[in-house]
Amino acid sequence: MFIGIDVHKRYSQIAVLDKNGEIVEEVRVENANLDDFAQQYAGSKAALEATTNYYHIHDTLSAYLDVTVANPGELKLISDSDKKTDRVDAKQLARMVRLGSVPESYVPTDEVRQARALVRGRQKLVENRTEYANKIHGLLSDHGITQEVKPLSVEGREFLAELSLPAPWDALLESYLELIQVLTEQIESLEVEIKERAGSLKETQLLMTIPGVSYFTALTIYAELGEIDRFDRAKEVVSYFGLNPIIRESGDSRFEGSISKRGSGRVRWLLVQASYSAVHTCEDEYLSRFYNRLARKKNSKTAIVATARKLLVSMYHMLDREEVYDPPGVSA
Repeated sequence: MFIGIDVHKRYSQIAVLDKNGEIVEEVRVENANLDDFAQQYAGSKAALEATTNYYHIHDTLSAYLDVTVANPGELKLISDSDKKTDRVDAKQLARMVRLGSVPESYVPTDEVRQARALVRGRQKLVENRTEYANKIHGLLSDHGITQEVKPLSVEGREFLAELSLPAPWDALLESYLELIQVLTEQIESLEVEIKERAGSLKETQLLMTIPGVSYFTALTIYAELGEIDRFDRAKEVVSYFGLNPIIRESGDSRFEGSISKRGSGRVRWLLVQASYSAVHTCEDEYLSRFYNRLARKKNSKTAIVATARKLLVSMYHMLDREEVYDPPGVSA
């Protein structure tokens, strides 16, 4: 049998086709009961779209079914459908399974999932803390206070704690400061665990031998990259994180434009920051030589992005060969 599963938060819409493509069953199943359904069709091939809650469902179904997770960005057949419903999506997925045309998405291991949960969880807390800091800036602006204050710094919070605002803004300011303090403590607690996790993995230990690459950057790269053997060459990794230049060709002309910006923007930002640190703080000979040569020809922004791409290529080869950072032309 061939099974298409359209996953939602609490339930899944399922379509089952036979070898001739005829519908055997269409049913809506509570996600908590998916294991019973899977046992009924044990040994069949199935596909579900990668969603925010697909890990648990994939693991539950995989105990009985041959499950493929479909890449949502490449499911053209579904996304371009004029009639888009749960039943239609499930049937389309089932048909793609039968035809062997499901665009497969990567399913990370438990170890990678844990790393992702840590770095993404920390990032969410940082974003929430920044949101409250911005709310404080808004309160100050609304009351004509032009003094530059940094709510995330100890000095800034001490200044704000002594500030007198009329009601109810005084209560709001106090609440925002308390939330920032709580979030800061939670972030610091997660950072301890992130540091321990980075120190325990061989992949992140290798990445941290690069000047300018912190334990947080190393664990984020590992978490978002996953197992390195799923990539055949460095160009695939560069494209995966959107650092590949967009190339346009017309006749005899070839134009290399800006980067594609596919994949994780957070990873691209971290790679650029690590490159800045390697070039301007750590004075890494390999990356500095490359950056300075390119900056003279173009500009610093283009040069640092290209340096981030070169850094990522080095990371790929280090992980693929299980080697520490030892770039060519530079003594170890």
